[in-house]
Amino acid sequence: MADTILVVDDNENATRMTARMLSGLGFEVTTALDGPSALSQIAERHPDCILLDVMMPRMSGLEVLSRLKRDPATTAIPVILLTAKSQDEDVLTGYREGAEYYLTKPCTTRDLAYGIRLVLGNRRPQGASASG
Repeated sequence: MADTILVVDDNENATRMTARMLSGLGFEVTTALDGPSALSQIAERHPDCILLDVMMPRMSGLEVLSRLKRDPATTAIPVILLTAKSQDEDVLTGYREGAEYYLTKPCTTRDLAYGIRLVLGNRRPQGASASG
């Protein structure tokens, strides 16, 4: 069974493109366009990993991350922040809030695959090669 990745980004085009890249890598992908929708989906079905945009209206990615890491039911789900914010302080804030990895936009399929494999450990989607 393939690992499930939840992609959370308020930009529909970016969400679609990221989902397509991840599907091509053999992951099962679900999407949410804002923080509240993401939290609702996560409560129903825990994904194996979350790709989370930082700058979103209604609820920032950092607020979503903070809620996930405070809740014992979701604290173990690895979160990769995916954002255009690339200053050292932004990256440090993401890690301080509990992110397992931080990717800056735009990123390649290879960058995504590396980050996801890193946070998921040795688990791989079906059909993915063992080499890197």
